[in-house]
Amino acid sequence: MRQKKGFILREVCGEHVIVAEGMEVINFNKLLSLNESAAYLWQQASTLGDFTAEQLAEKLCEEYEVSHEQALQDVEQMLAKWQEIGIVG
Repeated sequence: MRQKKGFILREVCGEHVIVAEGMEVINFNKLLSLNESAAYLWQQASTLGDFTAEQLAEKLCEEYEVSHEQALQDVEQMLAKWQEIGIVG
């Protein structure tokens, strides 16, 4: 899996959001708000380039106190949502 080009993580008013690069005018209906752990995983995925759910689950376990089973389940759900909205593929 890989992040699609043109989407970047920004901090807007204290919130982590993914936005399309090069937007002339910010359309707040097109922002994807992320919690701290999801923003961390977006950054890790960006660093990895090609990544798997397993790799991101391992990163989540390294950063947060969470079981591998729970991390993998959470990552798989998050990636399914990201695929649904078209920011990873």
